[in-house]
Amino acid sequence: MSKAQSTALSRPLAAAGDAAPDRGGAFLAFRQLIASIDRITYWGIVAAMGLMSVLVALQVFMRYALGSSIDSADELSRLFFVWGIFLAIPHGVRSGVHVGIDLFVSMLPQGAREFLFRAMAALGTVLMVMVMVGGWAATVDRWPELMPTIPLTSAVYYIAVLICGMHSLLHLALLAWGGSDTWQGDEA
Repeated sequence: MSKAQSTALSRPLAAAGDAAPDRGGAFLAFRQLIASIDRITYWGIVAAMGLMSVLVALQVFMRYALGSSIDSADELSRLFFVWGIFLAIPHGVRSGVHVGIDLFVSMLPQGAREFLFRAMAALGTVLMVMVMVGGWAATVDRWPELMPTIPLTSAVYYIAVLICGMHSLLHLALLAWGGSDTWQGDEA
C-alpha cells in the first residue's frame, strides 16, 4: 500500500460535498490550474489509447483479411502508447498510486507522516526538474532524426517525457505546498 493510500485510510472519509481545506487564493488558483491541465491530459490519454487500439485492430484486420498492412502501424501504435503512458503518469502522482513500502512510515505519528509526505513531494519536484533536463537534452539530440516510416522527428517521444516531467512537477509542488489532503473531496 502506498503512503498516500495509507494516509487516506488513516483519516476519516470526506463527505461528498467536502472541499479541500482553505489555504488561500494562490493555493486554490494553482490547484485549479493543475485540475484544468488534468482534464486536458485526460482527454489526451483517451485519444492516444483510442488511436492506438483502432490502429492495431485495423492492422490485424488488414493483415489477416486483406493480406496487406499499414507500413507505419508499429511505429504509430508505439508512439500513441508512449504518449498515453507519459500523459498518465502525473495522474498517478496526483492520487498516490505508486509502489511504495510504508511499513516504517505507517508507524510514525500523523504530524511526522505529513512532514515526510511534504518533504518527499518537494524532493520529487527536484527529481522532475532533472527528468525535464534529461528530456530536453534527448529532444534536442534526436530532433534531426526522422522516424523510419513517417516523416516526423523521433524527438516526439521525448516531448512526451518533457510534458510528463512538467505536469508531474506541478503536481508534486502542489502536494509539497498543500500536503496529503490537497485533493481531498475531489473525484480523482
